[in-house]
Amino acid sequence: MQEDHLTLFELNSLIKGNIKKAFPDSFWVVAEISELKINYSGHCYLELVEKDTENQTLKAKARATIWSSYFRMIQPYFETTAHVELTAGLMVMVKASVEFHELYGFSLNITDIEPRYTLGELARQKQEVINRLMQEGVFDLNKQTDFPRLPQKIAVISSETAAGYGDFKDQLLNNPYNYVFYIKLFPAVMQGEDAETSIISAMERVFEYESFFDTLVIIRGGGAQSDLSCFNNYLLASHIAQFSLPVLTGIGHEQDETVADMVAHTRLKTPTAVAEFLLAKYHEEENFQYELSSSLTEASLSILNNQNNRLTKLAYAIKPLIQSVVESSKKRLAIAFVMIKSGAQKLLTGAHNKSALMQIKMESSSKHFLLQKNHIVSILRSKLVNVVPVYIKQQNHALDIFTNRNHYNDPQNILKRGYSITLFKGKPVKDAASVKKGDLVDTVLHRGKIQSRVTEIEAWEGNTHSCLPIKSG
Repeated sequence: MQEDHLTLFELNSLIKGNIKKAFPDSFWVVAEISELKINYSGHCYLELVEKDTENQTLKAKARATIWSSYFRMIQPYFETTAHVELTAGLMVMVKASVEFHELYGFSLNITDIEPRYTLGELARQKQEVINRLMQEGVFDLNKQTDFPRLPQKIAVISSETAAGYGDFKDQLLNNPYNYVFYIKLFPAVMQGEDAETSIISAMERVFEYESFFDTLVIIRGGGAQSDLSCFNNYLLASHIAQFSLPVLTGIGHEQDETVADMVAHTRLKTPTAVAEFLLAKYHEEENFQYELSSSLTEASLSILNNQNNRLTKLAYAIKPLIQSVVESSKKRLAIAFVMIKSGAQKLLTGAHNKSALMQIKMESSSKHFLLQKNHIVSILRSKLVNVVPVYIKQQNHALDIFTNRNHYNDPQNILKRGYSITLFKGKPVKDAASVKKGDLVDTVLHRGKIQSRVTEIEAWEGNTHSCLPIKSG
């Protein structure tokens, strides 16, 4: 039996003394927080680790403690400066002294945390996520999705009790313009360690109905800046970037732009701003329809004015023509009268041997001829005078018919009779071959609009009264 033995306590005390001599000062140490717990007395217990950069295996591990007297000062300063919650998963630079307790063993006693290191590390991690998404070619995918002209069916991912969701829903459903929206909430945790997986799970549920919804909205109602860390994570940003519906974000912050904001179709500051954006789409469409109606009215009035001016010019052009015809007829009558008179005089001069009765008959015949000619001139003058009013009346009647036809063909009147206009990407569909299966088309009715997805296509060739259908699969 050995006489020179040590008890375990004596050995640990010896180790403690040697460690105290070897490490009398505090050190700045860089590590990752793998666990963090705060007990009822306010003390904070951590587990710090260092991982291999290539395969993420553990290289080192140590327990650490922040006593409540320090933790009450360190935590608010760190979270206010770094804009992130002091939690597991963060890379930190801590000021710590080396401690060894006979009962609890080796640990680090933390007295300070440098938030600027974590800020730089978070910025580095954020840039790594951005670079990875760009290298994969998905960073701008969601921005390239077509945003609907009138988004009506909205899928929302948010906390059911969030004030921001309540404001968003109230602003859309109770808008003063009576625009109609359908909103479906897919609840999710919007902050903390479970936020990322919860939001991704909600997105997967939305995807099951992606053919029904027009857009996806991700919103949260305010909260601390430190709650935004999950929106910089790769998995969530990758899901948003590759989502089949256009994604709108209203995460409720103004200073920092998260990676989720960057890859979304449209980033807006708050849930209220998202609602205003959706309402603005309807304002734009309403203004477009108003301008279209105004243009149609102006075009119709222009056509009517042009036709009226044409008739006026035509009336002025006919008047000199009538006067010219009358004058020409008068001249021809005058020449005829002179010729008849001259012929009568010659006849009388050369017929001295004719009887007085014959002379009287000749004079009577001449007068009768002149009366007939004058009567013809009067009839011609009367007809010519009546031509202009009749012609003008006919043209006015044609103008009335054109006006009525234009009113009858007005798009709004056509829609009232039960017809509709089918639009694809804002343009009227005249040929079934111009759309394909899966396209979204808008059907404009007299009152309202219907959006539908093409499931079958029948096109015709040649005359629509004798044509063969061509189905597209």
